[in-house]
Amino acid sequence: MSEKRDYYEVLGVSKNADEAEIKKAYRKLAIKYHPDKNPGDASAEEKFKEAAEAYEILSDSQKRSQYDRFGHAGMGQGGFSGGGMNMDDIFSQFGDIFGGAFGGSFGGNRGGGTRVTRGTNLRVKMKLTLEEIAEGVKKKIKVNKLVNAEGVTFKACTTCNGTGRITRIAQTFIGAMQTQSTCHVCQGAGKSIDAKPVDADAQGLKRQEEVIEIEIPAGVEEGMQLSVTGKGNAGPFGGISGDLIVVIEEVEHPDLKRDGDNLHYDAYVNFVDAALGESIEVPTVNSKAKIKIDPGTQSGKVLRLKGKGLPHLQGYGQGDLFIHSNVWTPKKLSKEEKKILEKLRSSENFKPNPDSNDRNFFKRMKDMFQ
Repeated sequence: MSEKRDYYEVLGVSKNADEAEIKKAYRKLAIKYHPDKNPGDASAEEKFKEAAEAYEILSDSQKRSQYDRFGHAGMGQGGFSGGGMNMDDIFSQFGDIFGGAFGGSFGGNRGGGTRVTRGTNLRVKMKLTLEEIAEGVKKKIKVNKLVNAEGVTFKACTTCNGTGRITRIAQTFIGAMQTQSTCHVCQGAGKSIDAKPVDADAQGLKRQEEVIEIEIPAGVEEGMQLSVTGKGNAGPFGGISGDLIVVIEEVEHPDLKRDGDNLHYDAYVNFVDAALGESIEVPTVNSKAKIKIDPGTQSGKVLRLKGKGLPHLQGYGQGDLFIHSNVWTPKKLSKEEKKILEKLRSSENFKPNPDSNDRNFFKRMKDMFQ
């Protein structure tokens, strides 16, 4: 599919749907579009994968919150993915969705009920400057993670006889009851280690450092989590790898303060410039800009530089830069300066006399902080 559909639309649920509604909707679609029920139907398989991807995001509270705030862009761009699931990922979900007895109801040709074990996710923090957030950036990080060791061979698990499940039959007053559960020895993989190198553990894994290049899209925010599919720890017994979760941390800028896509700057203007008017230079994310201070500028006046903020994460639009005027009153004066100001003290122009525009401005400022 060329363009991702809204995950809520995919599952046919509302945006305030609870966990039970989401699980029920996914179960219904998984049964309807399952490849074993639709052999050779590429469209059904695509819908099956689409539903699984939607469920993976909406069933996880953190991923769902991220998706609700940023949409598909928050799930990843340029190598990041909130979905990107393969068929092994999808079938590994089924124990949670359909219960332990689901086993071989579908996928009999996928190992008789065995499941591919998935490795755990890795979590790293990444500090970004405001300049990097504005432009987007590629960064390399070194992680120490579990990988599948070379030279490992497997054999059928002797506990479950390679099925990945343990079947128990109990006699009750209404007859024989059969239950199935995941094998506790092989974790449902249906196999165990036959031979392994000395540096591998009992699950065929070993620790190894890897340098991973990560592409961060422009406009990310503090606390945002991006997922790099398949770059986490490898799964036991030759299973698939988990994800690398990158948590964004913003380095505080010395001058600019962030508010969503907008930026704010406190400009300190001396008393004379505020009275007579002047042009001053203010910093932007990657350069500087000149702004005009009108004669008679009051403290608290806000000027806006349109489009000088941060790019929107979804890839369209740009925030603004707001300059807050602060008129600086001198704390020390020379005798000559004092004489000049004493002469001006009685001037009508130096008596506070706010007009309607000034009153409306101060009311807006008051309302802003209430």
